[in-house]
Amino acid sequence: MNLDLARWQFAMTSIYHFLFVPVTMGLAFLVALLETAWYRNGDETYRRLARFFGALLLINVAIGVVTGLIQEFEFGMNWSTYSRLVGNVFGGPLAMEGLVAFFLESTFLGIWIFGWNRLSKRAHLVTIWLVAAGTILSAAFIMAANSWMQHPVGYTMKNGEPQLTNIWALFTNPTFVWAYPHVVLAALVTGSIIMLGVAAWQMHRQQAVETFRRVAVISLAVLLPSIVLAIFVGSELGVVEEKYQPMKIAAAEALWNSCPSHCPFSAIQIGGGNNDETPTQIINIPWLLSILATNSPNGPVQGLNQLNAQYQQEYGPGNYVPNVFIQYWSMRVMAYLATLIMLFALWGGWLIYRKKLGHAKWFLRIAPWVVILPFLMNTAGWLLTENGRQPWIVQGLMKTANGVSPSVSATDIWISILVFLAVFVALGVADAWMMLRYSRRPLGQDPLAKITSPEEAGSPASGTEFVDDDESALVY
Repeated sequence: MNLDLARWQFAMTSIYHFLFVPVTMGLAFLVALLETAWYRNGDETYRRLARFFGALLLINVAIGVVTGLIQEFEFGMNWSTYSRLVGNVFGGPLAMEGLVAFFLESTFLGIWIFGWNRLSKRAHLVTIWLVAAGTILSAAFIMAANSWMQHPVGYTMKNGEPQLTNIWALFTNPTFVWAYPHVVLAALVTGSIIMLGVAAWQMHRQQAVETFRRVAVISLAVLLPSIVLAIFVGSELGVVEEKYQPMKIAAAEALWNSCPSHCPFSAIQIGGGNNDETPTQIINIPWLLSILATNSPNGPVQGLNQLNAQYQQEYGPGNYVPNVFIQYWSMRVMAYLATLIMLFALWGGWLIYRKKLGHAKWFLRIAPWVVILPFLMNTAGWLLTENGRQPWIVQGLMKTANGVSPSVSATDIWISILVFLAVFVALGVADAWMMLRYSRRPLGQDPLAKITSPEEAGSPASGTEFVDDDESALVY
């Protein structure tokens, strides 16, 4: 009972937190690009755009920090046994994330907010790029810790506990080498689609069409290579996982018995869960599974039954098969949505080439709704990664069932689940309301005006008279 509740709580927190992380990383980079354009050519339009989208960045940073802190608290609340066992390894990159990346990001974000008209253009530009670097560096430390859970490296066992012996091994871990850029690229996809959706909404309503057309072009210029590279890197990550976590790949295909070569990929099937070893595969794509898992059409792919028998011999009796239904459909939701986003980006690129982007009625109508897709894609990818490791909390070292805090009762977990759920719902509603409200404001209404400097509102340097009302400030 406690195990299931603790897993549900941590899954809820992790998935919710990961809704905001890619937004923060992606928007920080894109806002830095907008301010760089202002610095290089002096066009005040880019300055106004940097402040406009900077407000959206701040909203997500504030809420993302709250959910991230809750996630770290849960290691001590519900997973103290796990934390005690692997703290000597897992705690290192988490400490570096807090002491280096988080302080870098938060410090220079504050300087960026209050530095308008106080710092030189160059110094102010440096601050936003340091914010972007901080978000990417933060993801590096987190992914190093998570990759160690997927494929432990750089440690030795001492008195029954893993001791970190090589910190650099965490950052050269084959899983990290491919998983980290995959996360960064997913963040760029998320941020660029959000920016594109906002620009399309404004253009469709004939508000500063030429200005937001520039935003749409920049967004698509980032989106198209990012989604193509994300698909490629994700494919290579699958090859790495077939080597170190073959059970994850077998479950993602609902492959119960090993395939010697030329293994097909089922585009869709009925059944195939943990209690159904004979699914009805509706569409099979020849050789594709072998290519995805081994980079060769001749490559063999191990089956769930054979792997389970192998693990029972190596680790003892038990069921080592993860939830196959979640694995199978998470993989397809992620892959199919990524393909759909790539096609949408190609459509936008074609419109830019034909110089019709500002007048493409259907593209501008659809783009705001496409914003939903990267969140679904990212969540499916996270489920694929974390569910596929089960029943291990650290692959080959510790089972999830052995990591739960022994002194926490089911009642305690239920109370914290309900409290956190209420907090998350409130934060989600607040974030959605603020994002919609501030993204729909006219460009001249600067939400950062009241939290920078008094002379900012309506200053001649801005080229715009900003509306000075109680709704134009972000309150922390």
